[in-house]
Amino acid sequence: MTQETILDIVREGLFTIIWVAAPPLLMGLAAGLIISIFQTITSIQEQTLAFIPKILAVLLSLILFGPFMIDRLQAYIEYLITNLPNFITPR
Repeated sequence: MTQETILDIVREGLFTIIWVAAPPLLMGLAAGLIISIFQTITSIQEQTLAFIPKILAVLLSLILFGPFMIDRLQAYIEYLITNLPNFITPR
C-alpha cells in the first residue's frame, strides 16, 4: 500500500465525516442562533430555553437528512470493501 493510497482513504473518510456531521451541526447552530437573537430581543436570559429547540432541530435534521447520511456512509464502506484487494498488496 502506497502513501497515496493511504492519503486517499483518509481524505475520503474525512470528507465522509464532514458530510455526515454537517446537517445536524448546522441545524443546531441555526436553532441556537435564532434562540439567541430571540433572547437578546426579549431580554430573557434563561439558559435552559435554548436546549429544547436545539435538540428538536437536531432530531429534525436526522429525520430529514438521515437517508442522505446513510447513503454517504454506505458509499464509503462500499468503496473500502470493493477496493480492499487493491489496498492489500504483498511486499
